[in-house]
Amino acid sequence: MQFKRVKLFQTKKEFLSFVYIFAFILFYSTLIRYEEYKNFTRFDSVIVDTEVLKSYTKTKKDKTYKILKLKTDRGVVFYTKVKNSVDAGFDKKLTLELYGGKISFYEYLTSFYAYSKVLKIKKLDTLKQKLNSFIASEHKDKDITSIYQALFSAKTLPQHLQKTFSYLGISHLFAISGFHLSVLSLFLFFLLKPTYGFFQSRFFPYRNINLDIFIVVGISLLTYITFLDAPPSLIRSFGMLVVGFILYDRGFEVVSMQTLLLSVILLLSLDIKLLFSLGFWLSVAGVFYIFLFFMLFMHLGKMAKFFLLPIWVYLAMLPYSLAIFNNFSIYHPLSIILTSLFSLFYPLSILLHLVGYGDIFDEQLKKLLCLDSGHIEVLFRMEWLYVYVVLSIFLAVVLSKFKDK
Repeated sequence: MQFKRVKLFQTKKEFLSFVYIFAFILFYSTLIRYEEYKNFTRFDSVIVDTEVLKSYTKTKKDKTYKILKLKTDRGVVFYTKVKNSVDAGFDKKLTLELYGGKISFYEYLTSFYAYSKVLKIKKLDTLKQKLNSFIASEHKDKDITSIYQALFSAKTLPQHLQKTFSYLGISHLFAISGFHLSVLSLFLFFLLKPTYGFFQSRFFPYRNINLDIFIVVGISLLTYITFLDAPPSLIRSFGMLVVGFILYDRGFEVVSMQTLLLSVILLLSLDIKLLFSLGFWLSVAGVFYIFLFFMLFMHLGKMAKFFLLPIWVYLAMLPYSLAIFNNFSIYHPLSIILTSLFSLFYPLSILLHLVGYGDIFDEQLKKLLCLDSGHIEVLFRMEWLYVYVVLSIFLAVVLSKFKDK
């Protein structure tokens, strides 16, 4: 007998009660953020310890200087200008006197530009830096090294590689995000299940195998996220993963717009900064269109869904890609195949690096980097994207009502 999973909210009253509760949590968490902002801007200047997220050189009126994108220990992201002679690499920690007294609360939550004075530069000697050194030891090409460092340690890609991957439509593969966390969680789950299942069936059959493995996988992923200094994209994905499993384990329907809305409201209530995060909304959009696919094609067979889903996600997310990057190339549709192959490549490349064969795919990656020619500029206005989003939501609402009948 197959049991039908129940909806999370049976009535509008239950849903509204949930919204009221998390509206209060949102209000309280925003007050905490505002208090942090007031302390940050209390004086004309503040001393901050920062790590380098991005660095590039700029020339203006025959003067060359560096623009740095930095993040403080409290997660405040800002841009500043320093002399070109300042050694501000990704392996450095900068102590600055930051003149940020006039920034707004909105800028504090997103990012801002501020003048600063470098007080101290310290070389980082963290596990992440050691991992990056280990990765570099297995590769001869600097670009290939940067790709793997971005995949394994969330290091920012150089600007020229970012452009190349945007032309190919695969930027999401090489900027560590919820997609990577999903691949890792599935890999760990299927890796652990046979071994744990063998012992569970013989010595403790009363245990819930899925729950036990999820706890191990969850702790492993949380450890990895902490090691990477908790990138917001991974925190978002981990939160949605936990919410999804809790609902699934308790018999609630997971693949539904209602569940997605629950996750979004929960995460926004805990951190208002996510409201202004492009990465957050792109990850939400990705999950939204996956759920929409299953609503539209629920009667298809498993094999048909397996082959059609990557094509659907590519086409559904294409307007977002065009609106953000404003470019397209003849190789862009290859991202459908490359995204599917990446689910195998990513965990396999981790294992190969651990056993000293991390350079096996270097030649293939070099060939991939040579496919950046032939791109064209595409004018896809943000207004068109807003219309597309509204129509997508309208379709989801209509399908949800049709499903309920």
